Amino acid sequence: MEFVPTLDEERGFGEFRRKVRSSELLSASMERLLSAIHFTGRVSVVVQNGRVLKSGYEEGYFRMRENRL
Repeated sequence: MEFVPTLDEERGFGEFRRKVRSSELLSASMERLLSAIHFTGRVSVVVQNGRVLKSGYEEGYFRMRENRL
């Protein structure tokens, strides 16, 4: 069965992408957001002299849910 994200998960992922683009990865709110969208991939941050130079994530962020009826 194919996983179909809910509207809240889609909004959450949109917020996640915004935070990645604006380098807002190192915060408690980011951790809560990753949990809410069931993120299990990789997030990378390159920091030099205390500044974020580059950040990104791998695609395929949704995990398979247990069978729910």
